[in-house]
Amino acid sequence: MSEGSPSPPAKLERDYPLARLTTVRTGGPADFFARPETQDALVELLAWAEKESIPVGVIGSGSNLLVADDGFRGLAMKLGGALTEVERDGTHLLCGGGARLPSAAAKAAGWGLSGLEFGINIPGTAGGAVRMNANAYGGQLAEVLEWVEVSTAAGTERRAPEAFDFVYRNSNLGAAEVVSRASFALTPSDPDDVRATLASMRGRRREAQPSGIKTFGSTFKNPDDERAEGRSAGQLLEAAGCRGLAHGGARFSAKHANFVENSGEATTADVLALMAEGRRRVKEKFGVELEPEVQVLGDVDVPGWHERGASERDRRSS
Repeated sequence: MSEGSPSPPAKLERDYPLARLTTVRTGGPADFFARPETQDALVELLAWAEKESIPVGVIGSGSNLLVADDGFRGLAMKLGGALTEVERDGTHLLCGGGARLPSAAAKAAGWGLSGLEFGINIPGTAGGAVRMNANAYGGQLAEVLEWVEVSTAAGTERRAPEAFDFVYRNSNLGAAEVVSRASFALTPSDPDDVRATLASMRGRRREAQPSGIKTFGSTFKNPDDERAEGRSAGQLLEAAGCRGLAHGGARFSAKHANFVENSGEATTADVLALMAEGRRRVKEKFGVELEPEVQVLGDVDVPGWHERGASERDRRSS
């Protein structure tokens, strides 16, 4: 930190182990870590980091996050307190940026509100869903998103959905722009009907995808390359012989080839090497370049990111 700089905000931890906050359980520590519980506390942390020229990363559910094995030389944050709450305002669902999307979908169902059912199968937070333009099983975030409050070092402002330039699995949010609150405009419905839909979606996910605390979420985006002939990333990986393929402690799931599992003491380097081999096999067999669907903290060279723009590579969140 620079000479004469203000003291770090209260409750700031140093050398915090981040692997425990990711579902794949790999990676090293963050130089700084905090759990802001209000928008004011979040803004204070972002302002301090900006003044000290410290990189910022936000950890949501950690389901699509890779942390460098040597850690993150910056400030990692996990939203807590009021920033994880879910409230009802008539037919609107108000979610803190750190609210888990499956929990929000379940609460909406209990209140007889429909439109967020797809969120039951997205293992992330409301903020991560906005950043990554999450969708699943036909549900689209943009269809129900009403407004988003984004906190930065300068304060918190409310933005309309069109301000995010949503594209498949991405938005224009920068690393130091944090979703602290979002509103979803939903439709009144019979609670039993909504719960039945949630149960059906949960069942489909359990049948198709692996689960567990050491499972990394979808590894690659589904390609729009015509050479894929409509096949998903998982189908291409399976056809290229990647189902169950392992490198070190990391392996492509035997249940769904687009999911990576930590079968032992995997490192982030193991995961990256496995991803690189999967991409190589798919490219060799089909001519399709799979694009990674991951977020990172630290110096992580993700296979396939050389095709992305620098601004997208520099975003750090999950």
